[in-house]
Amino acid sequence: MRLFILLALFLACGCGTPSLLITPVSNVNRLDEIQVQAGKGWSPKKIAMIEVEGMLLNARTGGFMQPSENKVSLFAQQLEIAGNDAAVKAVVLRVNSPGGTVTASDTMYQILSRFKEKTKKPIVVSTQEVAASGAYYVSCAADEIIVNPTSVVGSIGVIFQTFDVSGTMGKIGVRSEAIKSGPLKDMGSPFHPLSDSERQVFQGLVDDFYGRFTSVVKEHRVLTEENFKIGTDGRVFSGTHAVEIGLADRVGMLEDALDRAKELAGELNAKVVTYKRPYGYRGSIYADSTIPPAQTNVIQLLPDAESILPTGFYYLWKP
Repeated sequence: MRLFILLALFLACGCGTPSLLITPVSNVNRLDEIQVQAGKGWSPKKIAMIEVEGMLLNARTGGFMQPSENKVSLFAQQLEIAGNDAAVKAVVLRVNSPGGTVTASDTMYQILSRFKEKTKKPIVVSTQEVAASGAYYVSCAADEIIVNPTSVVGSIGVIFQTFDVSGTMGKIGVRSEAIKSGPLKDMGSPFHPLSDSERQVFQGLVDDFYGRFTSVVKEHRVLTEENFKIGTDGRVFSGTHAVEIGLADRVGMLEDALDRAKELAGELNAKVVTYKRPYGYRGSIYADSTIPPAQTNVIQLLPDAESILPTGFYYLWKP
């Protein structure tokens, strides 16, 4: 049996020698400050780089033998450290997310808005592969949004997704009965078709959340009436196109966003720091913050999302 397992590992790894890397994960609440770009001069000031990555959920995410985090809690903790450190003169958000739940996105936006109001420290967003829907919602609180030309930006809108399995259940002789206190208590249940009254209620909630999103865009971005109509109809744009219609300020790389933050803070010689749990590798400003599971021939834009999302309201781009 042992020989069979070793042979299977050998075949799975190709011609190379199979190996297993186990990284110890420290179960602590502490965040360590890590320098990812050196400054100049004696005791330079700091630019704090904070990541907004993956599915935005107000819940712990992670998997077997992987670190788990609550994205909202981590975001708040990182901003608290940056806000309380007088040497931190500006913040750069490194955004790479398709969005998430309505509440998590709005909560992170509110946290960032209050940080800016309280500390008066400049905030610059740098988008990576994706800065869509809820991630764009959060980004609106920044002073400037700098986008990679090939970033996917936009998807301004709300989605509520449910499904109906009543037809399949009927074919196999299964029937669901709900004992409920009111006619809409089980609205959205997958065990019966969506009624007109249920659809009306859900549409009202979607319209309410959509209005909240568009009001945030109106507050922070200057768009013509035509560009606002195009920019908020749910479509996505390349970074270059996002700048053209006013959803972003200019095209640039992460280094450009860091330089702009230093310029806004008046600290051109500042170093760049980030905050991490005491595990993992942070070699440069582009080093990933997560430890993704092994994949083969899969392009996975939503590493933390289920293939079928739990019922709920989302500011999310999920093609």
